Amino acid sequence: MLFTHSVLFAAVFLAIALARFVRRGRSIRHIRGPPGFFSLLGHEYLMNNQERVGEMELQWFKQYGSTWRIQGAYGTDVLMTGDPKAMQYIYHKRASNFPKKPSQNHMSYLLGGPSIVSDEGDAHLRHRKNMNPAFSAAHLRSFLPLFQRITAKLVGMWKAELAAAPEADSNVNNWLSRTTLDIVGQAAFEYDYGALDENDQSPISKAYHGILQDAQFQQPKAVFLFRALWDHLPEPLLRMFQYLPVHPFPRMLNLRRLFSEYGKKILKDKNPEVDTERQTNSKDILTILVKASKAADAKMRLSDEEIMADMYMLTLAGHETTASTFTFLLYELAQHPEYQRRMRDEIREARARLTARGGVDFTMEDLNNMPVCMNAIKETLRHHPILTYLPRLAAKDDIIPLAHPIVTTTGETITEIPISKGQAIITDFGVYNHLPQVWGDDADQWNPDRFLRIDNGKQTNVGVFANLMTFSAGIRACIGWRFSIIEMQALCTEILETFQLQLPGGKEGLDDPETSEIQLVPAGGTRIPILRGRPELGPHLRLRVSLVKPE
Repeated sequence: MLFTHSVLFAAVFLAIALARFVRRGRSIRHIRGPPGFFSLLGHEYLMNNQERVGEMELQWFKQYGSTWRIQGAYGTDVLMTGDPKAMQYIYHKRASNFPKKPSQNHMSYLLGGPSIVSDEGDAHLRHRKNMNPAFSAAHLRSFLPLFQRITAKLVGMWKAELAAAPEADSNVNNWLSRTTLDIVGQAAFEYDYGALDENDQSPISKAYHGILQDAQFQQPKAVFLFRALWDHLPEPLLRMFQYLPVHPFPRMLNLRRLFSEYGKKILKDKNPEVDTERQTNSKDILTILVKASKAADAKMRLSDEEIMADMYMLTLAGHETTASTFTFLLYELAQHPEYQRRMRDEIREARARLTARGGVDFTMEDLNNMPVCMNAIKETLRHHPILTYLPRLAAKDDIIPLAHPIVTTTGETITEIPISKGQAIITDFGVYNHLPQVWGDDADQWNPDRFLRIDNGKQTNVGVFANLMTFSAGIRACIGWRFSIIEMQALCTEILETFQLQLPGGKEGLDDPETSEIQLVPAGGTRIPILRGRPELGPHLRLRVSLVKPE
């Protein structure tokens, strides 16, 4: 066994060394960056274990410009960029030339199976073509009443908690995670996960809670180096890792098996009612996905295993990311009570207009005419991108253009970077979302009013929403971004109309990271809030909640 492991590691090191030799003609060593050091771990390990997510990368940006070089695992050179023109080139103009790294796709496979997230090339496009009808803007708008109904359930439960006391400190992240899980279950599959049931959290809610943290947070050095090898191992061998009896693989496998129990039942109930030749009353995403797949050419159809994997990833990505983002929004409002008041005033004015015309629930037109609320959503997505970076791998030799010139180690100012096939690149969404050249001199502050002055026509076109990179971009952009935005619009109106949010008594905000009880920590390429010194509690963010006093 020891001999086998030695041969395997020797082969991997040889492959890495060979890859570096092949790229010698287009080295990026002339690109400035933080000093290298003698370690197999490199700067990527430091990024994934820093105290405050994104802090290290922003320091590098201030020192070297919007594009720089870092040391990756096993001494590899990695190009990092937050440059808008570089991102436009990588995600839009030459997207097929910059696939995800094998290790990324394999982690997605371990989490959910052969899904839209884990597949590349034609396989990914096949998933996307089948899923697109379910994620059209018109179809997603029809879910607004559902979003409002489930959010009203959350509001009712918070009111009940406040019946005995005027205010309460509550882990809002947990409540929102359960709320968005129920929303995804109903909208995506017409299935009630029961995550908001008063008795206790459902098994699926407990299983999903904190899975991203468990899979990616503060990896031990050996685990980090082990996963770095995945980019150099054959896929059949990688597929066997899901059965390894070491953390976190058993939890990921158990969650997949638990979801499989739910998914098979849902799919079994759904298949007979889906007829490609007739209309169906069901509007859930799964019904449309199954119908589209059945109607497609045989080569474009999705197998039941692929549909199950898409259901799993939709549940994971569709509830935890939105819950965390909205948690950050409420946290910022607790620190900015004046802006919270402005949002509440806007909602009240819209409510008065709604009542005057005899309406009961806000429509999409009502929500879209609330710029103060929408700008708060935009600004939170900008300032707290749930996805902080994504790696890419050059599939061929190329030249990456830059919007913002950088100075090389020789003092030369350059506006493009030649790279070789196999070059690892990290596109840093956190840095792009905080570029002063794009977002203003106060880009390091949470200020929704910036969207009143930004001229998108003068920006390099990059992101799918508000030109942010939070949902990624191009052919690999998050397919559910509209779903998430409408969901947050509904949450805003229902929660802020009823409740006031404050920081827990005597606690400092995120702007004082030394004393704040909350840490925003990296978990792979994502950010999560945890209670300082208590990561075992999982995602956690407490706020003081009270009822709004009637005027």
